[in-house]
Amino acid sequence: MKKRIAILGSTGSVGKQALEVISAFPEKFEVEVLTAYQNAKLLIRQAEIYQPNVVVIGNEDYYEEVLTALENSDVKVYAGSNAIEQITSMDTIDQVLMGIVGFDALKPTLAALQNKKPVALANKESLVIAGNLITKAAIENRTPVIPVDSEHSAIFQCLMGEADNSVEKVVLTASGGPFFGMTEQALKTVTPSGALNHPNWKMGDKVTVDSATMMNKGLEVIEAKWLFGLKPSQIEIVIHPQSIVHSLVYFADGNVKAQLGTPDMRLPIQFALTYPNRLANEFPRLDLLKIHNLTFEVPDVKNFRNLALAFSALDQGGNMPCILNAANDIAVEAFLNNHLGFLQIPEVVEQCMSTVQFIKEPTLADYCSTNDAARLKAKQIIENNEK
Repeated sequence: MKKRIAILGSTGSVGKQALEVISAFPEKFEVEVLTAYQNAKLLIRQAEIYQPNVVVIGNEDYYEEVLTALENSDVKVYAGSNAIEQITSMDTIDQVLMGIVGFDALKPTLAALQNKKPVALANKESLVIAGNLITKAAIENRTPVIPVDSEHSAIFQCLMGEADNSVEKVVLTASGGPFFGMTEQALKTVTPSGALNHPNWKMGDKVTVDSATMMNKGLEVIEAKWLFGLKPSQIEIVIHPQSIVHSLVYFADGNVKAQLGTPDMRLPIQFALTYPNRLANEFPRLDLLKIHNLTFEVPDVKNFRNLALAFSALDQGGNMPCILNAANDIAVEAFLNNHLGFLQIPEVVEQCMSTVQFIKEPTLADYCSTNDAARLKAKQIIENNEK
């Protein structure tokens, strides 16, 4: 039987590439659910092509547009954030691919796990914000979370068959982004368009800016802690501009395993959907003879301070990673809209980390209130900077 997939966030970068993977294996997969927040036109086009059972538009203002466009099809149309959570209970869903960006993925991810739906997780923020709740839900419901991020997919693959072997540390690689090697003076003048010009990866605007500031790698450090049960001291970052080695695992006996591949998100997406099997595809292959050099360098945490802030949030625990994530969301948005300089992004994040109330053992309600409080504080800081 075909595996029936619910893609939450189908109009985003990961969602669109997941549909490419599904299209490459029509005999293996079918699309059961598609959701989007407000990109109604693309959601409609996707529904017309893939004919899912259900589509959900998160922003209810677009409900009538989607409903009218699909009224002559068999596709059921729902709207609202609650509907996105509720559809994870559908008996006809075999796996959920979580492509929703940011805090909005937290509740649907929890709902999917509570409904015993295996989750292919492309959203790192849900683990960053509430890793304790996500891992608890996965364990209690005996439901797997399979990472889609290329670095975490790499670690996951390196650990296959190593359950009884001790891990010394893991190393996440980072491309360094478009501003790698720049001085502090040069970084003062960089623009949003420059930040969005990533040398290797095709990603959404928010993730691309996070890559430029190194926050993306900081969030991945926190994500790795929860996915693989690691201590902060067991996680390292190295700059690897070629983006060929996606991560490495050092074992207690001194042996090291690395996963290599082209910088193509379709590869970890496919693996998450087909695990534990590997299906032949026609995606481009890695040719080491054309690469010649693989280089590795120490990250510059002085000029790219977000990485150090992420490690600090991980060390403090509690709701501090939630504060970090929420403040960064607002700061990146302000940068993209030319209301904040590139080097001011970590300044806003750090101020929020030092002023928003710290909660050592937060509940889901605490995470929600923390997210709101940190976003409000970040906006106030940015507004004061502009005066």
